[in-house]
Amino acid sequence: MTLSRRHFLASAGLAGGALLAGASVPALARAPLAHAPTLGALRRKVGSIEVTALLDGYIDIGSELVIGLAEADAERLAEASFQKPGPRRAPVNAYLINLGDRLVLVDAGTSDSMGPSLGRLPAAIEAAGVSPDQIDTLLITHMHPDHINGVLTPAGQALFPNAELIVTAADYAFWHDDANMNQAPDEAKPFFIGARRAAAAYADRLRQVDGEREAVGSIRTVPLPGHTPGHAGFIVESDGEALFVWGDVVHMASYQFARPDWSIAFDVDSKLAAETRKRTLDRVAADRMLIAGMHLPFPGIGHVARDGDAYRFVPDEWPYSL
Repeated sequence: MTLSRRHFLASAGLAGGALLAGASVPALARAPLAHAPTLGALRRKVGSIEVTALLDGYIDIGSELVIGLAEADAERLAEASFQKPGPRRAPVNAYLINLGDRLVLVDAGTSDSMGPSLGRLPAAIEAAGVSPDQIDTLLITHMHPDHINGVLTPAGQALFPNAELIVTAADYAFWHDDANMNQAPDEAKPFFIGARRAAAAYADRLRQVDGEREAVGSIRTVPLPGHTPGHAGFIVESDGEALFVWGDVVHMASYQFARPDWSIAFDVDSKLAAETRKRTLDRVAADRMLIAGMHLPFPGIGHVARDGDAYRFVPDEWPYSL
């Protein structure tokens, strides 16, 4: 529907010009502050497939965790994004993809493993009108705790009783290698433990995939190594449209689109992660491909435009129809 000024005033009960004439209008009732987050669940269509963006919460990332960061550039980029210098707030997103015959969840958030600002994915799934037992497939971009710990309940049981868990073979091998865990700093050892616990809970319905190939239905895996050895994205296609769910290619939208050479301390191989980021940004900008990111501003869906040697994120305008 196209809304004219006359239609707007009439539908609002204002066509008589009461407001313009200065007539009194009843005051809105006061309401207490909610002090609670709004549940994050937003839908859009990709062809005939329905994709729902889900919000698990957020992480604040300090500048000391950014490899290669120059403070002057960081301050300039923050100001350009209408933000204050300091920690960047990174959402933790997940995506529910309804293929018609299968319901697929890409990444699963944190459960209760990473503090009070996270762990809201089960409530977001419920807000989307879905229960965990309806989900058929769990696609995991990589086995970091903010992506895989949410496949478990706080008690350590499988949250999704009917779902197949799909991880990349390279990531599974890395997190299950005792030599890697023994060599890791103490603060990183829980990453290994969490990945193993999650995989063990789904051991009888776990599948490993490798390379660029079909993962499930019309969703295919795209290797994006560096952040972890088996870090991957997933492309879903339908009726000539496509969405590239790229996982953790970008953690801080206000920094890394402009400075893709800046990496994050959580990268297993920061040099390779930067190379993968530049290659991916170039690909999606050239192909004008719709993307979704686990740490882009919620709902995390949009396009990438090229600005010389840099890039910028163009959030998706509201493409939803009733």
